Amino acid sequence: MLKVDEVYKEKLIKPLFQTQRGFYPALLVLLLVFGFGVYMYVRQLIFGLGETGMSRPAYWGIYMVNFIFFIGISHAGTLISAILRVMGAEWRRPITRVAEAITAFALIVGTLQIIIDMGRPDRLIFTLFYGRFQSPILWDVVSVTMYFLGSVTYLYLPLIPDAAILRDNCPENAPRLQKGLYTLLALGWRGTKSQWIRLERAIAVMAVFIIPVAVSVHTIISWILATTVQPGWHSSIFGPYFVVGAIFSGIGALFIAMTAIRRAYGLENIIGEKQFRNLGLLFISMNAVWMYFTLAEHIGIAAGQQVEEFPVFASKLWGEFSTGFWVMIASMVIAFWVLVVPKMVPDRPRQAIVLQPRTGLAFSGGALAVAAMMFGPGLAPSLQIWADLSSVNLSFNTPETRTLGWFLIIAGLAMAALGFSRWLKHRTVTASVIASFFVLLGMWLERWNIIVPTMTHPRLIPYTTYQPTLTEGALTAASFALFMLMFLLFFRFFPAVSIWEIAEGKVIQEAQSKIVIPPPEPSEVGKRLRRWGIRNRGG
Repeated sequence: MLKVDEVYKEKLIKPLFQTQRGFYPALLVLLLVFGFGVYMYVRQLIFGLGETGMSRPAYWGIYMVNFIFFIGISHAGTLISAILRVMGAEWRRPITRVAEAITAFALIVGTLQIIIDMGRPDRLIFTLFYGRFQSPILWDVVSVTMYFLGSVTYLYLPLIPDAAILRDNCPENAPRLQKGLYTLLALGWRGTKSQWIRLERAIAVMAVFIIPVAVSVHTIISWILATTVQPGWHSSIFGPYFVVGAIFSGIGALFIAMTAIRRAYGLENIIGEKQFRNLGLLFISMNAVWMYFTLAEHIGIAAGQQVEEFPVFASKLWGEFSTGFWVMIASMVIAFWVLVVPKMVPDRPRQAIVLQPRTGLAFSGGALAVAAMMFGPGLAPSLQIWADLSSVNLSFNTPETRTLGWFLIIAGLAMAALGFSRWLKHRTVTASVIASFFVLLGMWLERWNIIVPTMTHPRLIPYTTYQPTLTEGALTAASFALFMLMFLLFFRFFPAVSIWEIAEGKVIQEAQSKIVIPPPEPSEVGKRLRRWGIRNRGG
């Protein structure tokens, strides 16, 4: 029988046999959203894809955006559990289970987007029977399948010792079905030396195997676009651009999931700020690399000004898709600011009024007021009429006024962000969640800005329009609800943190703390100093 410390039993095992207070309300809301999505999907099956906003030539839309987005956030497990395991980063241990769960569930939801987008689910089997080896679509089916099977295996292998711990530490009043589930998943685990050797070897092999598979998945998804001659897609940078975006969004999803698990189960002492700080460094790096790739991609199109590609570029910068494009850019800038600038703020800026939260609130209110004057549907004309009646020389439609308005909005938002920076300085978890929200929003919009503008401005075909319908919106909401539903149910029956990995890390840490490195002999110090051309004071 496997024993476990009382701390782990209280924090990680006991909640699995006691329903949390908010579990059933959250379950009900998610089931309602998912159920409405199922109803809309059945309706789409009956009436066809005409229920969506897709048509020729815009045959891809929000479903493809969701597919790329969910496959992207699945890279959270690959980054944390595989790459950091191979690198021997010990701080990853409390968050591996959450990362691996995100990978498996995001792949399930992402794959469902393709089935939804096909209109007829029976067509999926045709890609295997009649797929062409020259087509990246067939490559994508193979790589996503391998990635899903590898991710599920990689999630299950570290779960075996924990299943045995739960099997041997079940309360007497635990449901028989739950006990049977743990017994089945434990596979007769007893923690012998030979079992540990085989398990560690299997996990190491899977960690090495899944990294190139994960990179190939998002690379091949980018090739589905890049191997066409559609304007805005035929680019050699799409492969690394998609992989960086996938890792970037995966870390954002992991931050939010970590915080939810941490607060729901009271795991502040296990999932500490160290994990958030270290992941934050990776987050900042991915943000900078993503901005570099985005600039490199769009500056080439802007400089070329080709007849087919420039309309797509123009629709993003100042056309019908400009709102989504600039919200994407603003989201990434905000995320970078939230993670970087607060660390530079001094601890006691009492004399600096600009670094006070109240000042930030005032500046944000001023920026919103200027934005309402410029873009409000009824406010700007009303002020113009008031100016005319009062014989005031005021106009809200001149280029100079617009430029001044944009300057005031940007300056007000910058000052507001600076004011809130001090509040975020010592709130690492809060800052990480805020940055992650903006990153996920921006990365979803990035997929939208890649797919839809090109679909509506295709080569050799007149321009068209695309507007998502209620059916697509309902199925998108249902997809996110399904992802959270699987997450909720999984951690209802399995520990949110790998118990045996935490215990192993604790043993390693204690063993390292007992190792005392003796100082070198004085004569040896003198030899080293003389070797470096330095004479010590003792001669």
